[in-house]
Amino acid sequence: IKVCRSALSFAKLGAPGRDVVFLLDGSDGTRTGFPAMRDFVERVVQTLSVDDNKDRVSVVQYSRDPAVQFYLNTYPTKSQILDTVRGLRHKGGRPLNTGAALQYLRDNVFTASAGSRRLDGVPQLLILLNGGRSFDSVDAPASALKQLGVSTFAIGTRGSDSRELQRISQDPSRALAVSDFTDLPDVQQQLQTLVESVATDVLPGAPTAPADTAKRDIVFLLDGSDGSRNGFPAMREFVEREVEKLNVGDNKDRVSVVQYSRDAEVHFYLNTYNTKEDVVDSIRGLRHRGGRPLNTGAALQYVRDNVFTNSSGSRRTQGVPQMLILLTGGRSSDNVDSPASALKQQGIFVTGIGTRGSDSGELQKISYEPEYALSVSDFNDLPSVQEQLSTVLSKVVVRATPLTPTVTVVRGAPGRDVVFLLDGSDGTRTGFPAMRDFVERVVQTLSVDDNKDRVSVVQYSRDPAVQFYLNTYPTKSQILDTVRGLRHKGGRPLNTGAALQYLRDNVFTASAGSRRLDGVPQLLILLNGGRSFDSVDAPASALKQLGVSTFAIGTRGSDSRELQRISQDPSRALAVSDFTDLPDVQQQLQTLVEATPLTPTVTAPGRDVVFLLDGSDGTRTGFPAMRDFVERVVQTLSVDDNKDRVSVVQYSRDPAVQFYLNTYPTKSQILDTVRGLRHKGGRPLNTGAALQYLRDNVFTASAGSRRLDGVPQLLILLNGGRSFDSVDAPASALKQLGVSTFAIGTRGSDSRELQRISQDPSLSDFNDLPSVQEQLSTVLSKVVVRATPLTPTVTGRDVVFLLDGSDGTRTGFPAMRDFVERVVQTLSVDDNKDRVSVVQYSRDPAVQFYLNTYPTKSQILDTVRGLRHKGGRPLNTGAALQYLRDNVFTASAGSRRLDGVPQLLILLNGGRSFDSVDAPASALKQLGVSTFAIGTRGSDSRELQRISQDPSRALAVSDFTDLPDVQQQLQTLVESVATDVLPGAPTAPGMLDIVFLLDGSDGSRNGFPAMREFVEREVEKLNVGDNKDRVSVVQYSRDAEVHFYLNTYNTKEDVVDSIRGLRHRGGRPLNTGAALQYVRDNVFTNSSGSRRTQGVPQMLILLTGGRSSDNVDSPASALKQQGIFVTGIGTRGSDSGELQKISYEPEYALSVSDFNDLPSVQEQLSTVLSKVVVRATPLTPTVTGKKDVVFLLDGSDGTRTGFPAMRDFVERVVQTLSVDDNKDRVSVVQYSRDPAVQFYLNTYPTKSQILDTVRGLRHKGGRPLNTGAALQYLRDNVFTASAGSRRLDGVPQLLILLNGGRSFDSVDAPASALKQLGVSTFAIGTRGSDSRELQRISQDPSRALAVSDFTDLPDVQQQLQTLVESVATDVLPGAPTAPADTAKRDIVFLLDGSDGSRNGFPAMREFVEREVEKLNVGDNKDRVSVVQYSRDAEVHFYLNTYNTKEDVVDSIRGLRHRGGRPLNTGAALQYVRDNVFTNSSGSRRTQGVPQMLILLTGGRSSDNVDSPASALKQQGIFVTGIGTRGSDSGELQKISYEPEYALSVSDFNDLPSVQEQLLAFSQATLRPGAPGRDVVFLLDGSDGTRTGFPAMRDFVERVVQTLSVDDNKDRVSVVQYSRDPAVQFYLNTYPTKSQILDTVRGLRHKGGRPLNTGAALQYLRDNVFTASAGSRRLDGVPQLLILLNGGRSFDSVDAPASALKQLGVSTFAIGTRGSDSRELQRISQDPSRALAVSDFTDLPDVQQQLQTLVESVATDVLPGAPTAPGMLSSTADGRPEGLARCSLERSCEDESEYKYFHCFQSSLFHSADTAKRDIVFLLDGSDGSRNGFPAMREFVEREVEKLNVGDNKDRVSVVQYSRDAEVHFYLNTYNTKEDVVDSIRGLRHRGGRPLNTGAALQYVRDNVFTNSSGSRRTQGVPQMLILLTGGRSSDNVDSPASALKQQGIFVTGIGTRGSDSGELQKISYEPEYALSVSDFNDLPSVQEQLSTVLSKVVVRATPLTPTVTGKK
Repeated sequence: IKVCRSALSFAKLGAPGRDVVFLLDGSDGTRTGFPAMRDFVERVVQTLSVDDNKDRVSVVQYSRDPAVQFYLNTYPTKSQILDTVRGLRHKGGRPLNTGAALQYLRDNVFTASAGSRRLDGVPQLLILLNGGRSFDSVDAPASALKQLGVSTFAIGTRGSDSRELQRISQDPSRALAVSDFTDLPDVQQQLQTLVESVATDVLPGAPTAPADTAKRDIVFLLDGSDGSRNGFPAMREFVEREVEKLNVGDNKDRVSVVQYSRDAEVHFYLNTYNTKEDVVDSIRGLRHRGGRPLNTGAALQYVRDNVFTNSSGSRRTQGVPQMLILLTGGRSSDNVDSPASALKQQGIFVTGIGTRGSDSGELQKISYEPEYALSVSDFNDLPSVQEQLSTVLSKVVVRATPLTPTVTVVRGAPGRDVVFLLDGSDGTRTGFPAMRDFVERVVQTLSVDDNKDRVSVVQYSRDPAVQFYLNTYPTKSQILDTVRGLRHKGGRPLNTGAALQYLRDNVFTASAGSRRLDGVPQLLILLNGGRSFDSVDAPASALKQLGVSTFAIGTRGSDSRELQRISQDPSRALAVSDFTDLPDVQQQLQTLVEATPLTPTVTAPGRDVVFLLDGSDGTRTGFPAMRDFVERVVQTLSVDDNKDRVSVVQYSRDPAVQFYLNTYPTKSQILDTVRGLRHKGGRPLNTGAALQYLRDNVFTASAGSRRLDGVPQLLILLNGGRSFDSVDAPASALKQLGVSTFAIGTRGSDSRELQRISQDPSLSDFNDLPSVQEQLSTVLSKVVVRATPLTPTVTGRDVVFLLDGSDGTRTGFPAMRDFVERVVQTLSVDDNKDRVSVVQYSRDPAVQFYLNTYPTKSQILDTVRGLRHKGGRPLNTGAALQYLRDNVFTASAGSRRLDGVPQLLILLNGGRSFDSVDAPASALKQLGVSTFAIGTRGSDSRELQRISQDPSRALAVSDFTDLPDVQQQLQTLVESVATDVLPGAPTAPGMLDIVFLLDGSDGSRNGFPAMREFVEREVEKLNVGDNKDRVSVVQYSRDAEVHFYLNTYNTKEDVVDSIRGLRHRGGRPLNTGAALQYVRDNVFTNSSGSRRTQGVPQMLILLTGGRSSDNVDSPASALKQQGIFVTGIGTRGSDSGELQKISYEPEYALSVSDFNDLPSVQEQLSTVLSKVVVRATPLTPTVTGKKDVVFLLDGSDGTRTGFPAMRDFVERVVQTLSVDDNKDRVSVVQYSRDPAVQFYLNTYPTKSQILDTVRGLRHKGGRPLNTGAALQYLRDNVFTASAGSRRLDGVPQLLILLNGGRSFDSVDAPASALKQLGVSTFAIGTRGSDSRELQRISQDPSRALAVSDFTDLPDVQQQLQTLVESVATDVLPGAPTAPADTAKRDIVFLLDGSDGSRNGFPAMREFVEREVEKLNVGDNKDRVSVVQYSRDAEVHFYLNTYNTKEDVVDSIRGLRHRGGRPLNTGAALQYVRDNVFTNSSGSRRTQGVPQMLILLTGGRSSDNVDSPASALKQQGIFVTGIGTRGSDSGELQKISYEPEYALSVSDFNDLPSVQEQLLAFSQATLRPGAPGRDVVFLLDGSDGTRTGFPAMRDFVERVVQTLSVDDNKDRVSVVQYSRDPAVQFYLNTYPTKSQILDTVRGLRHKGGRPLNTGAALQYLRDNVFTASAGSRRLDGVPQLLILLNGGRSFDSVDAPASALKQLGVSTFAIGTRGSDSRELQRISQDPSRALAVSDFTDLPDVQQQLQTLVESVATDVLPGAPTAPGMLSSTADGRPEGLARCSLERSCEDESEYKYFHCFQSSLFHSADTAKRDIVFLLDGSDGSRNGFPAMREFVEREVEKLNVGDNKDRVSVVQYSRDAEVHFYLNTYNTKEDVVDSIRGLRHRGGRPLNTGAALQYVRDNVFTNSSGSRRTQGVPQMLILLTGGRSSDNVDSPASALKQQGIFVTGIGTRGSDSGELQKISYEPEYALSVSDFNDLPSVQEQLSTVLSKVVVRATPLTPTVTGKK
């Protein structure tokens, strides 16, 4: 009955529903009570209305950390929620952090992305079930939830803290108690009642605009309860008399009336009536409502949230006074405090009028001031207060103040916001109690309780920590209690600057309780005990600009000048000897604080003045006069008192900043710099680019601009010539930014150009500059008078018209055009309020003009009148809406959405959309776009309603000629749009990936400490974190060594600790080029943590002290092409020209005399860094309707006469392209022996510039003709982002080759590389060309065209045009960057749901269910999605919707047939490619997980399937098509990945018959690698092998003859090398043996010297043994390298050979008598694999030997290959392969899987080096082991004494740990036993707690067992870890222990009686390797045991090869 009653009462709440979050205490203490909690949640959910989308539910469990069980938007049905609740498992853990959990809910659960509908006004409820007191503070998080409008109900047990729960709850009455959780049913009804009383609160809006006192918004709130029935007529008459006095009108006074009892009812809103007659008529018709109780608090809250809002007609944000007149006859049944306070904070003037039945104290609290509360005996006496009320109202109008930062009216003492910033660093520990007492005494003097003063306390050291915010505590007693309980923070260094910045951004803000925008004084009191480690200047200045008055008190340890700079005024910096003397300055502080004005005075804020000087070649003689002019103008400015700021920029081709607005704070510094300016020079003069540069880089906050603070922005341009580029768009952009530009030109300038840029003056030459100085001064003074600060409010709108331009609207288009014209006529465009864009669409959208194209109404109207109908079909409204979201409602297209300007879309539509509109329409709504849709009789009215913001905004006309009939209706709707901006406008976080590359050569030894400190200081400025800034450090000399990667550390502390531990490396020579190449290939990569592909700026800071021994040009260029911003810093020993070449721009190269002077360039470096962040742009996806077109022209000697015809042809093709609207881009490259770029894709933005350049092309000449090299060059240098290619954005890439002869080099590999890149190539040749060669180059043979000679090119122009248009706009999918993960799959079922499959649908459903039953479903296992389609596709669930098999199967069983026709299989395939096989939908394709699509279809497709099927295959998706007799078998074969993957059944009931076949196919996807080998031949092509080359060629041919190429088992590549390597063909170039043999027979000797074998091996590793080059290494296919070598290498082979071995490449080297046999042995996998012949003609003698060695290659897969350990192929007897061989030699007694593995290893990996070991001792250094530490130290010493220590023998490392680990010395620190023993004897106990053994194990794995730390693991040397521990670990050891075992590290754990024996067994390599002693003094007793274990290890040691797949 109780539940039934609850359900009924819930139903009464009506439509909006609730968002209900349950927060469950899952800590260790609630384990027994958890089932009762679960039942309680289930019962409450039973009462909710989930299925009709009213209520939503989320459940979160917490202990130490919160864990979301499911979000508000996870489950749409009650049954799903209940199923999940019933399956909840207790979390466990301690301590109980309720505060952290509440904060987590605020930030992650009560959010739109998590399903919260808070912003839509849906009530937010939190039900907390708690069983204990919180370990952390709950106050601030609870307060934050209340501010968010969340209603919290807390239920606690006897273990809970009842006062804590009351503080958490919305109201103390909402905190309920039970003895334990089994009693929860007793409070269910009580909770139900409380929940029903929750008001449906919506968030308040933010204040913004100035006051308008000529009008008022007045709301009457009338008591309509049972007690006021008799007095109601008197109330009604009173309201009528008051209204009669008002000046009612839409732009005058507005009135609303609300009546309330239990809840409130609006009779009419402020915008309902706009005449006095209508208002009075409505008032006379008021009827008494009745009801009880009288909830005045709820009514006040209701009018605040629902009546005083923009949408209800309130003009509060426009500064119109807001008044509420309350008439009440009784005491409120609910609390009025919080709602009354909220109304006051919002600036609403409340007057309460009560009768004798009212509570006078309550009325005074409600009223704006106590004297505004009036009283009558009963309502019939209301006339007696009419006069008093008039007086109050008149005061209100006088006192109304705008809600902007400039406060001009005094409203009485409004109090102060006081923030205390306390130094909590290590140095203030003893003084902290005195600080705390001081704060307490100051707070005692404040007026907190009457809401005048507010207080916040923040403590800081390295980082700041808020103790409480300004709005956390409303009473003094709460503040004092918290202050008394403050604990010292500790930490170092002391970053005062960062703390000040934090206060500015996070504490002096409205959300944190600051009332700065209301004019309340902001005070900061800093208590500081030391000098700041970082700079305080900029943050202190920022606080001053914000109007914060800072008082700083320091001790003798402080820097007094620093404190004076921080303080508002030097007199406000006080000093005490130490903190115990603080009482001595208390009175002084009090006096200073009282002297602070109570209303901030905003003084004339000055100006930001930028001079832009023409520094081109033409102004050389006039430059001194310009400089003098700038100097004279600066003399007139007020710089020294921080009013005016100045910047100077000089430009010619490019701009160069001389100094920024924030570079110099004094006039003298500016003048000195101006006097020293040097003329820049250069041409041409690009004024447009310079103006754009100023907008993006100088008029910005980071460059010192105060534009956002309302400071006028002035630009003074001195120009001496006409601009080479266009100035219109940049000039317009500056005007939109509010910059006032003054252009001064000479006779050489273009006066009209200058007028467009600015406001005029001109002169004849620069010597006349003084004549305009006076004129300029007058203009400047006007600017300052007119300047207005930028407030968050914007008055206009951004209006986009989307017009249906399809074939069906041709006749109606003129009417549409007229309609748009009439609407534009009503907009305010010319004063920059409104902006307009027009887009027309049919199949695709076409922008007619953007929001920022035209700044005047006349321009817009002219363009609209000239619009032409587009035409086309079908009508894709969904695609058009998506396009608007991605390309039009964006800042770059002129949208001001992020500035709060309303975004309006007006759609004129004449037909039903061919595609789905739901997702795009929803995306626009989420973006905050208000859509109005107008349709004709041909439209689908329901579709338009779904598109519109609200169904009422979808209008209808019979046809477009009737549009005038709805114009007024549309106008009314548009005017009602609230000017709200969406919350959460994205502010791009400043993320950087920064790599420091340090010169570690012999020459930098003395300077290395200074380098290390420099890097540390730079890192201290960064915001380090996984999702913030990332840092890597690399040191180099001869070669490079990574100290840590970008993803090694994710906290600043860890990075800084590692930097402090850097040791100088030494070595020579200094190979800077190789180091640059190394960081490009190994550090700026995804796997090393680089986020380059996500658009995060990449920076490399090079510190070098000498000239490079190798060449830096190519590596430096490669870094630039990759978009990496390099800054080189050198000393006097460096080569400055080299540094400039290396740096991204020459000016980024900095110089110091030596490394000790590095601090002098710190500021310069910061400037460079800020530029980088500004310039970095992310890689955005897809662009439609665009092409990148590259012309490759044969410029060899043979085409000289035909070149003019080629040039004309290019010109004609360009004429057909759409360049000017930035759709198409063009590049031209000419080639003969070498290619030469005429211009890149991003060189020219306009068609006219391209055509001018093409017409001027000159023939190149030269021979021979190397077409292959040219194609390769295009791939590497032209089809790249840095050269303007938009390939990564999805733009089609086209290459048009005009060729007149056969290529001298091979074209096959480069052509193949271009195809893989997704470039569509069209080749046109003459009679001199090789037609087969051109066909191989072209994407398709049909794309190779022929003419007799180039004069006939016009004959093929149309044919080419047709071919180009047929190019699908698909970009090749980005090749997956991760290795295949074969333990999991992503499987999508695509089901035919058309009318024709209705009868077979149940069979399909059962088939899918059976297939899913076989899968291992899970988030990190198999994932499943189901999609059904007919005309279009519908996703039933995505790959990431469900992560359990039960959920997937449940959903499949609930599938219903969809129906519909026609059957569009092509569209469905495209849909799943674009929407399901994506990251956001759960696809793990980019992680290498196999992707499968299973199509079940019963008919032939109505649309074309070719292109979508091809796109799926290119993306690597394995498609299997299953059809019935009604299907088209040919179509299914085309769709399927291979024709044999197409299966057939007679009808769907026969599906079980193909189940077995399907299984085989799905397993094939898990074994994508072919069972062969990848064989690379590396041939010495140097000068010394010329005579032997034919014998080499024959040898390769004979070996290839023995391989199995044609059945795709074996693949072959040949590379020839001398100085550099040259690929003859890649592994994926030729699929047949005959092609390979043909190419091998045609090989020509390369020649060249010296012989760089090392470079060639490195090249193979980076470019040939890669997936893109055809290597199947990641699929487990063996990689073989056969080197034929005839001489000693000029460079070192060791590192590259080692790298190949680590990659798993098996190398066989064959050398002649000229070779170095030891070098070849080092290169080979094993010395036995290095073979020798006297010369190459003897190669046949070793062929058989080589064959035998090749066949014996173990089928190793590399480390990191995604197959899990233990996945071995089996032999016939079922045992792992290799074990069979092993057992012939010796028996394995225990043939468990584990022993099999070891036996197998020992048979395969016989090459382990067992004569040496790497041994690490890990010692427990926690507090608990202090007494036993000497015994540990002696034990280690004794063990070491037994070892044979040496660099090539045994190596030792010692690590000590407690909370974290510390290395005493690494494996490569010492190489003598004496040094190791000496270091061990000097070990000191570390101390600390807790004992984190897991973290320590992980640490040694990642930092000690590494190459750089001396580990020889990859060389097969046994790795041992001996752990000595005396206690149980505080963290989990399972994962780190497992990781060590997987890495082959033999761990022995030795513990005492305090240790956990089970834990030690888990840690140890085998359980029996875990040893035990009573305490550490007994360690000698296990010495013998340990020796036994160690000896076993050596026998069993195996090198690293994690997995085996059984391939040869």
